[in-house]
Amino acid sequence: MADVLEVNDDTYEAEVTKSDIPVLIDFWAPWCGPCRMMAPVIETVAGKYAGKLKVVKCNVDEAPKTATANNIRSIPTLHLVKDGKSVDIMVGVQPEADLGKKIDAVLGG
Repeated sequence: MADVLEVNDDTYEAEVTKSDIPVLIDFWAPWCGPCRMMAPVIETVAGKYAGKLKVVKCNVDEAPKTATANNIRSIPTLHLVKDGKSVDIMVGVQPEADLGKKIDAVLGG
């Protein structure tokens, strides 16, 4: 996962809220089967949008404050964040094509 950064309660603000480019956050946990299904899609998206979109993963078990602050009630949950604000939320496994359309909309193309 060279293109995917792990964030936690200590690094979330610096890596997500203060990011200069839009961010896709994958809220997940290692015990979650659907989260493991999303992992290859997240990695593909990270490679495809490298330089235009920061892709991060947040383990909800290791970052409970961040999960609570983002109202995570089900995983996987994906947030698209632009200028420090969540602009799209997707819950559950997302097909790569659908995720790409939402990312393109946020990136303006």
